[in-house]
Amino acid sequence: MKRLIRTTLLVAVFIMAVSGVAMATPSTQIWIPSTDIQAFKTVHLGFDTYIRTQKNPDGTYSSAIYDAGITAGVLPFEKLQMEVGIDYIHYGVTSYDDNPVYFNAKLGTPEESMFKYSPAIAVGIYNIGTRGGDISHNTQQDIAYAAVAKTLPIIGRLTAGYYYGNSHNVNFKDHHGKNAPDGVLLSWDRVMTEISDKLWLGIDYQGGNNAYGALNFGASWAVAKNVSILGGYDIYNRKATGGQPTFTVQIDVNLP
Repeated sequence: MKRLIRTTLLVAVFIMAVSGVAMATPSTQIWIPSTDIQAFKTVHLGFDTYIRTQKNPDGTYSSAIYDAGITAGVLPFEKLQMEVGIDYIHYGVTSYDDNPVYFNAKLGTPEESMFKYSPAIAVGIYNIGTRGGDISHNTQQDIAYAAVAKTLPIIGRLTAGYYYGNSHNVNFKDHHGKNAPDGVLLSWDRVMTEISDKLWLGIDYQGGNNAYGALNFGASWAVAKNVSILGGYDIYNRKATGGQPTFTVQIDVNLP
């Protein structure tokens, strides 16, 4: 069933790509995908960086990761929305950086679109790389996911979901080299209106003993109506797979 879902999403992405639609990093919380989707004809520009805050056991620092992407809303419907995008990711690893382009897509429906109190629902796939083959050079991470979210008075928005990545990619092996391609997605986020409508706080978690498993904390400030800057901290589930913690800075710009 998981393979069927991932295959279906890949087919949908391929159809959009050959139709000439641009594609990008999905709308996220801090680390995990959110149920947010770009509105029709809106474009989101994002630049994220992840910098290691501690040295490796051998005394060196791992390279910083840089991600520049563009995401666009492509469906003209209020109750069924879709975004697609493309991003350029620099890992500081030659085998990955030789093929730095990744594709993404997300389909979903907002809160209360189906009936009163109905949650937001989203399914998608991200980090669709362009190179297969040898596991040490394979960039096809192909992370398929589904998530639901509900905003509660005072508490904020709660999100829960599940993801499944490509087990043939080295990022989805545990510290013993065994397949570890899946896990839960959980998050809480809230605009802190008591302080300022410009301040957003969030916590998210991606399960799994793989390179993507992490607990993340962050705060965002809207410096303009369409521009925000987020600062966060990422603690990976296992240093053997995710590495040392990272500090992230994310700049988001919405057009128009």
